[in-house]
Amino acid sequence: MTYDDNNIFAKILRGEIPSHKIYEDDVTFAFLDVMPRSDGHTLVIPKARATGFLDADPAIILDCMKTIQNLAPKIVSAMGAEGFLIQQFNGEAAGQTVFHLHFHIVPRTQGQQLRPHAGEMADQDLLARHAELIIAAL
Repeated sequence: MTYDDNNIFAKILRGEIPSHKIYEDDVTFAFLDVMPRSDGHTLVIPKARATGFLDADPAIILDCMKTIQNLAPKIVSAMGAEGFLIQQFNGEAAGQTVFHLHFHIVPRTQGQQLRPHAGEMADQDLLARHAELIIAAL
C-alpha cells in the first residue's frame, strides 16, 4: 500500500487538524484517541512515513516502543487504571482504519468493558481534561 500524505495522522503531524497532544519528541508524537476505548486511550505515531508495521523501518518501531514504555505507566497512573493494553492493527481486515503506523495505549482496570474500536467520538472537553491529567503526570 502506498502512503497517503493526506491521512488524518499526517494532517495532525502537520498541524492541519487539532489533537490533544500529550507528548512529542524528534521522532514520535502521542495524542489522545478521539474515539477512546477507555479514558486516557493514547495513540503513539512515528513522525516518519509508514503505513503499517511491515513497511516501517525497524528503528521507527523501536522509537515508538521507547515512547510507549515511557508513557504507558504515567498514563495508567494519571487515569487511575491498573494496567494497560498495547494494540497495533495492520491492514483493513485487522481493523486498521488510518494507514499511518500507530500504536494504541489503552489503560485498563479489572473487569472494565472496553468501548468499541473506532466507536463514538468522545466529548472534546473531557479529552482536554484527560490530556491535562496525563501531561501533569509526565
